[in-house]
Amino acid sequence: MFIQVIQGHVSDAAQVRRHLETWQTEVAPGAAGWLGSTSGVTDDGYMVTLARFESEEAARRNSDRPEQTAWWEQMATVFTDAPVFHDSSSVVVDTPGDPSQAQFVQVMQGRSSDPDRVRELMANDPTDWESFRPEILGTVSVGHDGDGWTMAIYFTSEEEAREGEQKPPPPELQEMMAEMDALSIGEPAYYDLRDPWLSAPG
Repeated sequence: MFIQVIQGHVSDAAQVRRHLETWQTEVAPGAAGWLGSTSGVTDDGYMVTLARFESEEAARRNSDRPEQTAWWEQMATVFTDAPVFHDSSSVVVDTPGDPSQAQFVQVMQGRSSDPDRVRELMANDPTDWESFRPEILGTVSVGHDGDGWTMAIYFTSEEEAREGEQKPPPPELQEMMAEMDALSIGEPAYYDLRDPWLSAPG
């Protein structure tokens, strides 16, 4: 899988939504290899989109389409500063539930001094997340830009997500989190998408 993360400050969340709906109806039908997208705008006007493709080649083919170029020229006018792009084929998807039913998505971003070790820790995580945090429907983890990472967490609702945050983690998870915190460079950023737009082919 290949993911492109697009983010930046926007002037109008409703206009962003209209542009995304236009993409879904007019551009998506010809986007071979597109698997789906997660988009949203935070309360303070910061947009984050994760667009998923079968491969980098499929994403490039879509970017080269005249319809995509024309659409992006309109979409770009909504940004109040230059949007930031992160492209990556280093993707891990975990779906204990159905992320398409999420009512709240939290996107986290940060940097790590040892990305390989972080991926190893996550791959060997022994936590029974389905029992510990049943409100988490899925996660998408993306490594990019050398030491950067983005993670999208899909929740049944914000209320249940906040309740889940108060649960004390099991000992093995505490140990893993402590090591990951030690590998973190600076503080991670959090983007709360309270009105996430989840789109998929068809």
